[in-house]
Amino acid sequence: MNVTLFFERLWQQYLAVTPSAEKIHQLLGGGQPIVNDHIAVRSFNLPGTGVEAFAQHLLAMGYRQGGTYHFAAKHLDAAHFEHSDPSVPKVFISELQVESLSPQAQQLVKNLASQVNPELYLRPEVFFSGRPWQLSYADYQCLLQESEYAGWLAAYGYRANHFTVSVNQLAGYQSLQQVNQALLDAGFVLNSVGGEIKGSPEVLLEQSSTLADHAEVSFSDCKQSIPSCFYEFALRYKRADGELYSGFVEASADKIFSSTDSRQ
Repeated sequence: MNVTLFFERLWQQYLAVTPSAEKIHQLLGGGQPIVNDHIAVRSFNLPGTGVEAFAQHLLAMGYRQGGTYHFAAKHLDAAHFEHSDPSVPKVFISELQVESLSPQAQQLVKNLASQVNPELYLRPEVFFSGRPWQLSYADYQCLLQESEYAGWLAAYGYRANHFTVSVNQLAGYQSLQQVNQALLDAGFVLNSVGGEIKGSPEVLLEQSSTLADHAEVSFSDCKQSIPSCFYEFALRYKRADGELYSGFVEASADKIFSSTDSRQ
């Protein structure tokens, strides 16, 4: 798949449940293009459906694997991928260790996965295929109580969980603090878990994010408004060799995951 089309499809799907993103574009970009640092995708670690299933399509589009990450508290594993063209956004893919859930929740996830034709994972369109299974609101709530990540993924399926503004290439802003202040002044609410800015120049990456918008989701038994997607902002610093750091910081990313959790 053409990389430009790939990200355009992801962006349009993302905007449909994240209306604040367009407003943030206008606020920060003033109508000018905004460079996307990376997107993130969530998955389960069931056979043929996790990081490797998605990564195969990125590798075919000219990506290579970068760092790997582990989030013990949230029972997640992840990897990021970088394109041979540095102007193309990075992709961060995570997967939930389903075996960490209770037997009841594990069975719920396996029941969802059993509804999916395995051929879906053989096509790059899987990245923006949405929710490929039926889900009741009661089952969503059951998963949500054990893992916010599992509940979100069960409800929304496969899509960009967030896009990320590259603050390094954002005209008129010299710091992430300035970006955050502009957002706060405009009435946006930021993820405050671990502080509004996660990371530091010492770890070569600073990140912040809005709290997720809400969107109406059709469950098998009702419709409910639940947290959808959010917008992230990343400022990268140079390594000793003069190149910008291109990886991610586990301690910071762990807190960014909380942007879809309305309980914070």
